[in-house]
Amino acid sequence: MGIPKRKLGERGPEVSAIGLGCMRMSFGQKKLPDRKEMIKLIRTAVELGINFFDTAEVYGPYTNEELVGEALEPFKGEVVIATKFGFELYEDGRSGWKGLNSKPEHIKKAVEGSLRRLRVEAIDILYQHRVDPNVPIEEVAGAVKELIEEGKVKHFGLCEASAETIRRAHKVCPVDVVQYEYSMWWRKPEEEILPTCEELGIGFVAYSPLGKGFLTGAIGGNSKFDEEDIRSRIPRFQKENLKENLALVELLKKIAERKGATPSQIALAWLLVQKPWIVPIPGTTKLSHLLENIGGAFVELTPEELQEINDALSRIEIKGGRYPEDMEKMTYL
Repeated sequence: MGIPKRKLGERGPEVSAIGLGCMRMSFGQKKLPDRKEMIKLIRTAVELGINFFDTAEVYGPYTNEELVGEALEPFKGEVVIATKFGFELYEDGRSGWKGLNSKPEHIKKAVEGSLRRLRVEAIDILYQHRVDPNVPIEEVAGAVKELIEEGKVKHFGLCEASAETIRRAHKVCPVDVVQYEYSMWWRKPEEEILPTCEELGIGFVAYSPLGKGFLTGAIGGNSKFDEEDIRSRIPRFQKENLKENLALVELLKKIAERKGATPSQIALAWLLVQKPWIVPIPGTTKLSHLLENIGGAFVELTPEELQEINDALSRIEIKGGRYPEDMEKMTYL
């Protein structure tokens, strides 16, 4: 039995109900996994029924797109690849970025690089990675509209934009897909973004659906992260907050045990039931986790179980911000 499919809104592509975030395969941790193993993992994901893969120019930089491009080249036309532009990168390719840059000429240059690295003729979903306050969103949307007309891009997307920014962009070039962090422990998209998507027929992609690993139950009150790992700088992963936040994991474990599932699968099933046009993209570098995440698409939560979870969530106060302050400033603009 294959993974169920979902359509990303009215105009977006049809994709597997669970996608695969590829970032950590070549970015965001001190010891990176073996490249050949990651190519094998991506190809195994396709064989298992996943057809939706997420990358970005800045992951590496560049190396993640190269990895995804090589891994998926044998499956051209069968898979949907999403990538992102929007950062000014260092010329020498070193990690990190100088700042934001969504000037139209920069977007077009970034797309040429992404097409080459991904080994495709057209990018399935092109997101603005973060809203650039120095470039009107109308100019960004106009540049992407031209790329769509040239056949280099199929669908326009925004990441972590405000509802107002989505609406302004949408008037210039239809926004087909948006991407935000969304999970049981970060529910801000429910306030304005999901209603906006519903109204405008936009598909929603949830990144960090497992709370950067927290909702898997594998992180304890004394867990430590290396300095390359973003979690070492995230307030809610600091020791005093971690211990408080474990109440959410205990809830997941309780439901999971009753359902014969894992905490990760309950967290993914909860997301999938929120809207039929939401697709989570948990990232992993391990086959066992990939298989576990796929299993989340087959867990059915009853209305009573959903009510129980939502009642419990309303009583659990999550301690600490979801990003370091400098990164949080780049969201919901």
